[in-house]
Amino acid sequence: MKITFMGAGSTVFARNVIGDCMCTAELKDSVFALYDIDGDRLKESQVILEAIKKSVGCDAKIECYLGVENRKAALKGANFVVNAIQVGLYDPCTIIDFEVPKKYGLRQTIADTLGIGGIMRALRTIPVMKDFANDMEEVCPDAWFLNYTNPMAMLTGYMQRYTNVKTIGLCHSVQVCSESLFNTLEMDLSLLEGRKELIAGINHMAWLLELKDKNGRDLYPEIKSKIDAKLNDPECKNKVRLDYIKNFGYYCTESSEHNAEYNMFYIKDKYPELIDRYNIPLDEYPRRCVNQIEGWKKEYAELLKTGVKEPRRSKEYASYIMQSIVTNTPYKIGGNVLNNGFITNLPKEACVEVPCLVDGSGIRGCYVGALPVQCAAMNMTNINVQLLTIEAARTLKKEHIYQAAMLDPHTASELDIDTIKKMVDDLIVAHGDYLPKYN
Repeated sequence: MKITFMGAGSTVFARNVIGDCMCTAELKDSVFALYDIDGDRLKESQVILEAIKKSVGCDAKIECYLGVENRKAALKGANFVVNAIQVGLYDPCTIIDFEVPKKYGLRQTIADTLGIGGIMRALRTIPVMKDFANDMEEVCPDAWFLNYTNPMAMLTGYMQRYTNVKTIGLCHSVQVCSESLFNTLEMDLSLLEGRKELIAGINHMAWLLELKDKNGRDLYPEIKSKIDAKLNDPECKNKVRLDYIKNFGYYCTESSEHNAEYNMFYIKDKYPELIDRYNIPLDEYPRRCVNQIEGWKKEYAELLKTGVKEPRRSKEYASYIMQSIVTNTPYKIGGNVLNNGFITNLPKEACVEVPCLVDGSGIRGCYVGALPVQCAAMNMTNINVQLLTIEAARTLKKEHIYQAAMLDPHTASELDIDTIKKMVDDLIVAHGDYLPKYN
């Protein structure tokens, strides 16, 4: 078994996913091929993973592949490829994604999934993933590509529509959706034991359509009875998603700081009081990046002194998917797949997040039917941007970048068309060689 990790310099995530594999009997003795273009970060991951290997006592083989010239060798013969790359990193590209729009009065919170930041991140990442796909089609054509990189729907959708690589998009938010809601409302988590839930929509805006306890009792009436109190609580950090329940009827998967920028409602220059009212953390992702970089330096230094603890298997889907396929044991996930009729009132070209069944034959999406019309409408405001961004990456036509930005709900609610075009032009110049040339 060979498992290749693209972007292995994402040490914390590589540690979690590969550590999960080393805790899994059917995967623990695999060859783990680590690929990155940053030698220092790659070395850190190798050191940590060798220590984990020693702590669990497995016979895994850890191989390192540095640079584009070694990428094909890293992929050759792989059974599974885990993708966690970040093209351009925090510095310079994330900084550009925030600072250039800020000059035009456009503020963001995370900027990695939608909005002008998500658009630019997709445009600089899709060409790299296209190269991955070309290599995989040549040297590991039967491998599954497990994508964790954002913007999830744009990148996964591109791979599914325009390559021959078997691709599934994976996110952390589906597994913890119901728990996050109960924690916010301070409800009894024991009610979720044996629960029946249905989550479907698009990545970061998939809807908790059904939530019943083990006895079949609908939990939404009790949930809705607690919404107003929390919306009036100045300490509550999850108000956007609670406001979704109040106005659209359903909770969604990803955090409020993410969803604050996926629509036209909450970040508005004309209504600055909304920022405080909904506890919206503007410029959250840059702060998070700085803290994570500094935090990892300290953690790595400490690990070198004290050693690593034996890992416990996390909730990440990757190792469970691999185990299920290898052992032909059925397993259910929430995955991002091309909408082949799974959600009947969203476009077939859209990448949707739906329940998926995994076994020895691979990963298959499950039929959901029609979303509540208001949920589908909210999803469509995001899908419009996703499809146009993919089209821009495919055709290299700048007009599609303009159109994606013009149809982005947050961008369009703040800026006029001429200003949007000027901002896009400035972003293209600022990103330089991280982007292809557009016509």
